[in-house]
Amino acid sequence: MDTPLRFHFPRHRRLLRPAQFELVYGEGRSVRRGPLLMHAMPSEHDTRIGFSVSRKVGNAVRRNRIKRKLRDAFRRMQHDLPGRYDLVVTVRRHDPFTQDEYDRILRDAMEALHQRWTPDQTPRT
Repeated sequence: MDTPLRFHFPRHRRLLRPAQFELVYGEGRSVRRGPLLMHAMPSEHDTRIGFSVSRKVGNAVRRNRIKRKLRDAFRRMQHDLPGRYDLVVTVRRHDPFTQDEYDRILRDAMEALHQRWTPDQTPRT
């Protein structure tokens, strides 16, 4: 019997340490989609994601709303993303979008980054 896909967001799917973020910033490739700048680099782990949302984006309520919507977009599409990557999403100031808009932007950015890595993809730990 096939095990059903789980759409949770466990700790092993998150970038948590500053060194992990710096590695992706330094060695990854990036693409901008609207107010989001997404950095990615291949990984041997499952796809992991981290968010960088400065106070310039707005107060804590606004920043947390945006992060919550981005986490939810990632959570629901994590099994459909091409390849395995470490991702860092940097958020610029904007009025919060609908969930569908964040879904579309995140998927589009991930597909563009996958295209950039495909010709010379070399996994790193």
